[in-house]
Amino acid sequence: MTSDKQTLDKKHNQHQCYEIRLEGHLDDQWTEWFEGLTITLEENGNTLLTGPVADQAALHGLLKKVRDLGMPLVSVSPVEPGSSTTLGAGQADVSEVKP
Repeated sequence: MTSDKQTLDKKHNQHQCYEIRLEGHLDDQWTEWFEGLTITLEENGNTLLTGPVADQAALHGLLKKVRDLGMPLVSVSPVEPGSSTTLGAGQADVSEVKP
């Protein structure tokens, strides 16, 4: 039998996955700067950053980077691990985009 504290500790030790949508396209040079998040270019001109974020402090750090780029933030959404938006029509992973 697990206690509520053990359950809470396990939950807080897991990374939350997020989708961060920006207005405008980023190229692959930003992948490392965004700490390995997947960069997906959408046909509508937006960029989707997807991946695990260690904690709220790390999320705020990512949002500061978005601010520093001067790109408008469209949305930030927590998602279940493995259920992030898959590439569909009109979307391409930045690794597939040629400059």
